[in-house]
Amino acid sequence: MADLTLLENISDIAAADWDAVATPEQADGRPIDPFTTHRFLSALETSKSTGTGTGWQARPLVLRDGGTVRAATPLYVKTHSQGEYIFDHGWADALERAGGRYYPKLQIAVPFTPATSRRFLGPTEHRETLWRAAIGVAAQNRLSSLHATFCTVEEAEALAGVDGTLHRVTQQFHWENRGYGSFDDFLGDLSSRKRKMIRKERETAQGRGLTIRALTGDDIEPQHWDAFWAFYQDTGSRKWGTPYLTRKAFTAFHETMREDMLLVLAFNGARPVAGALNFIGRHTLYGRYWGCVEDHPCLHFELCYYQAIDWAITHGLTRVEAGAQGEHKLARGYLPVETHSIHWIADPGFRKAVDRYLQAERRAVGQEIEVLTAYGPFRRCETRE
Repeated sequence: MADLTLLENISDIAAADWDAVATPEQADGRPIDPFTTHRFLSALETSKSTGTGTGWQARPLVLRDGGTVRAATPLYVKTHSQGEYIFDHGWADALERAGGRYYPKLQIAVPFTPATSRRFLGPTEHRETLWRAAIGVAAQNRLSSLHATFCTVEEAEALAGVDGTLHRVTQQFHWENRGYGSFDDFLGDLSSRKRKMIRKERETAQGRGLTIRALTGDDIEPQHWDAFWAFYQDTGSRKWGTPYLTRKAFTAFHETMREDMLLVLAFNGARPVAGALNFIGRHTLYGRYWGCVEDHPCLHFELCYYQAIDWAITHGLTRVEAGAQGEHKLARGYLPVETHSIHWIADPGFRKAVDRYLQAERRAVGQEIEVLTAYGPFRRCETRE
């Protein structure tokens, strides 16, 4: 008989049981994405990047049948909207101005990670059961809303309309590998002006006396994380006020995920002065964090975008997802694509207002993607089928 359980922490379920539904493809190689693995979510938890006082309290929802885990979803109680990248601050302000209370809310997501992947883990036949169960948790606890962010388009389309569920479409910039054999092949696909710009930027970044190294697995050493922590703190304090991850998170990543990470570092002599951290999926390279302690022209573009493209081509990956926002990515080969989320709003009147907003937003996003793609850097701006 099927049984739904709301756990207190990700550590309350064995890694093998979670990964059996989250990333069953690991049995014959790398997971499709590393972010829904038990080791990633557990690293956030054990490092206290999530948990008490962070605004991200894990409540994983697990479906068992006869004691065997059949499906699960990474559910969190949120007391703010930080670290989500699908922005609903305006919704919170509107509801609270009307006398309601937006927080706490429920969120199905990977914390601090704007990367599209499955949010309903296990056979597709169970995803509606998980979503309805999460709605039930929100309703029973009189919470304002439930959100599943950066879900797949298939999940969004399958669950839109269930108990009033709303479908939101936003956008990111992704690079697609069109069968390139080298970085020069990629450049050859660009307009002459953009090709010259990228070559100039790479020459500028690489011609400053710096050494650039792309490290993964055992080539990443503990002292590299000490350096990257300084980079991350600088970027985090400027962007978010307080960095989301703790120093212990990088230690935990090193212990359990170093084969899943690509760390690109720039050295001035023997000293690391800048770096970009990527996570490696089966088909996709996910750019996540960047920072520096010295300013060098074009170094951000080189470490975050061009090194990622070069590495993806060399290793046969089909896509680079460079994180949230950033129209400056367009000129560097990253085209706009849709991202998806679903939302359940408890108050019927507020739900109707949000629905009207999402319909208008969806039209605007579609128009913006069409315009931006037309202004892309490619000689022929069509995306690969």
